[in-house]
Amino acid sequence: LPSLKQKLSPEAPFGIGLRLSDVASRELLDQGSLGDLKAWLAAEDLYVFTMNGFPYGGFHHQRVKDKVYAPDWSTPERLDYTQRLVSILSALLPSGMEGGISTVPLSYKPWWQGNDSKRESVFASSTHHLAQMTAELVALQNSKGQRLHIDLEPEPDGLLENAAEVIDYFESWLLPVGGAWLTKTLGISPAKAEQQLRDHIQVCYDTCHFAVEYEQPQQVFEQFRTAGIKIGKGQLSAALRIDMPTDTNKRQWLKAQLEPFAESTYLHQVIAQDSEGGLQHYSDLQEALPHFASSQAKEWRTHFHVPIFIEQYQAFHSTQPDITAFLQVLKDNPGCRHLEIETYTWDVLPTEMKLDMSMSIQREYEWVIKSLKGLR
Repeated sequence: LPSLKQKLSPEAPFGIGLRLSDVASRELLDQGSLGDLKAWLAAEDLYVFTMNGFPYGGFHHQRVKDKVYAPDWSTPERLDYTQRLVSILSALLPSGMEGGISTVPLSYKPWWQGNDSKRESVFASSTHHLAQMTAELVALQNSKGQRLHIDLEPEPDGLLENAAEVIDYFESWLLPVGGAWLTKTLGISPAKAEQQLRDHIQVCYDTCHFAVEYEQPQQVFEQFRTAGIKIGKGQLSAALRIDMPTDTNKRQWLKAQLEPFAESTYLHQVIAQDSEGGLQHYSDLQEALPHFASSQAKEWRTHFHVPIFIEQYQAFHSTQPDITAFLQVLKDNPGCRHLEIETYTWDVLPTEMKLDMSMSIQREYEWVIKSLKGLR
């Protein structure tokens, strides 16, 4: 970080998106290390403004897959973990600055398929815990003047995976059920409870995730604005995009090029789109590849975070244009104050795409800065 700061922001403070596992969050709070971290940040002219509270456990050099959703928001463990992150962010956040923590989109949809009663229970428990979290964030704002928000991060196969499902959750669960709990617990009006939920439970717009869902930034912004849902953080990331040829030999060659991306650490959900706009979902690239040759789709997109400064890689494209479109829409519709670059797949990229990590991260920042300057 100090090296990147000197290259990218030598004369001004440099912002950090911090990720802490459950173990790390406990160590910071239990072992008195938080003060040391705060002092180091000040000495290096660094500051933390956002945190990634999605992965609870280890996230690198081990098999993660659907474990990344566990524990989900229906469990007290997820609430406790997020409460610790709030305490840490509150201590590190610069005075007068808003803070946000991105988190899982409640749970993992395939866990509850075919079990409607359990799925309803997950929605109910998750909403209760998010309402509790909101009450604590309200108390924090009243006592310290800090506004922090929890940002639900939709992604393919999440219990909330697209704009429509987020809106339905707010309207069917968070606002009526969570609002009733807040009204009773805090002794406030239903209107006030709704406003508190809208202020403190927001959305993390990951440009990779929404691109894999074939959703356009302009459309999503409009849907959320109409529904009164705020975007607390934009995560700038790119997915892998494959245009499907009709020629059998070309398909076989493309499949061979795609196989190195079907690695065993992370989930790489695939959504295929046909010429009519119909979507076919696959839970992982490993599961999708056997269907590649016979697929009737015109395009595949997979949740594999590729470096955002690459728009085309040999036979494949990335969804980099969706990042540019998101930044343009954000410029025209200000409100989201936090942007975070989120390429985490450096260790599992195919060999030909692996570059020096520090230089790669620097190139990502430089691409974003150049893109921001080039907006209309």
